[in-house]
Amino acid sequence: MVVVTAQGGAFPALLPLGQRYPLWVELTALRYFKAIADEEHMTRAAERLGVTQPALSAAVRKLEEEVGAALLDRTGRGVRLTEAGRLFLEHAEASLQSADRAIVVVRELMGLERGTVSVGGGATAIGCLLPPVVRAFRSQHPQIRVRLREAGSAAVAEAVLNGALDLGFVTQPVSIPGARELMAVAELQDELVLITPTPAPGGPGTGLGSRKTFRWADIAHEPIIGFEAGSAVRRLVDDAALAHGVSLNVVMELRSIDGIQRMVAEGVGIGFVSRFAAVDHARADDPVRVLRCKDGPIARTLAVVRRRDHMPSPAVEQFERVMQGSFDRIKGS
Repeated sequence: MVVVTAQGGAFPALLPLGQRYPLWVELTALRYFKAIADEEHMTRAAERLGVTQPALSAAVRKLEEEVGAALLDRTGRGVRLTEAGRLFLEHAEASLQSADRAIVVVRELMGLERGTVSVGGGATAIGCLLPPVVRAFRSQHPQIRVRLREAGSAAVAEAVLNGALDLGFVTQPVSIPGARELMAVAELQDELVLITPTPAPGGPGTGLGSRKTFRWADIAHEPIIGFEAGSAVRRLVDDAALAHGVSLNVVMELRSIDGIQRMVAEGVGIGFVSRFAAVDHARADDPVRVLRCKDGPIARTLAVVRRRDHMPSPAVEQFERVMQGSFDRIKGS
């Protein structure tokens, strides 16, 4: 091989115009070269990269051999780019940017091929709103795991804040330390309705089973199957009742919507559930009847929240889109 000497080093001679020889320049070498160009000093560049100076110098020599030109002038105070080095840096930076973007694109693709989406919510979210969302999402991305956690709004919000959950269904407003760090990515209006046992034909009943509405005074002495104390739904119902001068007679506290509905169907008492849970009781022969409050709707805003300062993964973003589509269908129905 013909060599020429330049700046004290031997490099392969440039081939005549039109002839090419293959180059195998690694991205690591390009990153090393850019760091040296930025620092204009081998020692500082080595410290920045976390490598030894001899290893960095060897990498530069190999790069110059592969390129076929001196890229750096060594001076007493550091290094500076040669004319070839400046030209090489321009294209090296473009190559690094393209490589970094290629890595991001592949990782985004991988994000929809594998990974986990963690979502938390209360009984309404887990039992009524999320099943169709999870079904649709899993049909599109079967390789992504969806982890669901059922808990009250405060616990869910705290789990989103500390990173244990990607998304959380909560009843607004959420009153916990750090709540301002949460942002709502979707909202849905809900209404709590009263469910009562359907009276047997000719048999005794609560007096509410044949009606479509109720007033708070109507249930002042009725046994209530309530959600557990401290839950968002329980506070909403208790506050609405007290606003109308009624202190509810809670005889049982449950966490499960299904448990409340079963107790009501057996005639143990009456209870409150989301309108999204009550849609299953529209049949004439259903053991449970659904009543709306004539004194005014028991309304709440359900929100899906995530951390304001966290960028969601591609999988979480896609889950949000599927969820929003489901919400839009609910709003339009």
